[in-house]
Amino acid sequence: MFRFNTILTVAVLGAGLAFLAPVVTTTDAVAAGACVNKAGEGTNNTEDGAKFQAYEAVLQATDWGSWASWMAGSQKIGTAPGYTVKNVKSKCVKGGLGFTCKIQATLCKA
Repeated sequence: MFRFNTILTVAVLGAGLAFLAPVVTTTDAVAAGACVNKAGEGTNNTEDGAKFQAYEAVLQATDWGSWASWMAGSQKIGTAPGYTVKNVKSKCVKGGLGFTCKIQATLCKA
């Protein structure tokens, strides 16, 4: 996914002093219907926890806004607000700190 950042400079008045504050706006280049393939990895002392972290990485790599909505909502692996999710695959191994899981998915902008 490509992101284009635009930095705007905004004059802010406070306590009689003017200063400039940068404001960052982001334009998402994933158009409606466009799909991306993403993968993430997570480690936790439980397999479910490692899968959760791996899927979080997938969402964060795709769209921070969708991740934030997901965290505030269902937190169900295989869902992503604003996206259709398909081809979710996971692989976990035991060892080290508990479990390490990798998740791969295709996310299509709704």
